[in-house]
Amino acid sequence: MSIFSVAIDGPAGAGKSTVAKGVAKRLGIVYVDTGAMYRAMGLKTIRLGIPSDDAERVVPILEETSVALEFKDGTQHVLLDGEDVSGLIRTQEVSNAASKVSAIPEVRFKMVKLQQQLAKNTSLTMDGRDICQYVLPQAEYKFFVTASPDARTLRRYKELLEKGTLGAMTFNELLVEMHERDTRDSGRDCMPLKKAPDAILIDTTYMSIEESIDAVMRHIGGRE
Repeated sequence: MSIFSVAIDGPAGAGKSTVAKGVAKRLGIVYVDTGAMYRAMGLKTIRLGIPSDDAERVVPILEETSVALEFKDGTQHVLLDGEDVSGLIRTQEVSNAASKVSAIPEVRFKMVKLQQQLAKNTSLTMDGRDICQYVLPQAEYKFFVTASPDARTLRRYKELLEKGTLGAMTFNELLVEMHERDTRDSGRDCMPLKKAPDAILIDTTYMSIEESIDAVMRHIGGRE
């Protein structure tokens, strides 16, 4: 079977990563979480005490920074300078840092190059905020997965609560952060979040996980 790609974009909390994982499992192909790469870069800025949106201080460390993905037993592992940081990048602090650092063009160019190389070598599903138009513009299947702000915030709230990383944050505070992140992601000059003209819209507001995966698979059809 020839190599093919499934590109999925969408805002935070829309369920795109869960959908992308489910689609990859059904198709028997690799799932690539591109957001994890930006989270790793955000983690590095936190560790160095560098403001994540300070391009003058972030860009000089790019050359000496290694971000890589490894796939073991069907699970993606994120390596930052050789260290597996997969379990350290899912906090809200790192999430916010990733949103800020990802707006720096030089950071995006570095990550996009790595992502495109992955797609050349294997069939995969890849999710993020700039996949359909910028990373994999020639992908065979393109989707924009979204949901209402309240639904997305509730999902993120439950996720952080279950992982024990919510802290003292309230639902309303998280809703404000979600809005701020949406504004940053869609308003940045370099590769902003927006629906590609040829991407299929999937609104998961009232869908379960399985229903969301089914909605995508209906458009992929015979590859299952």
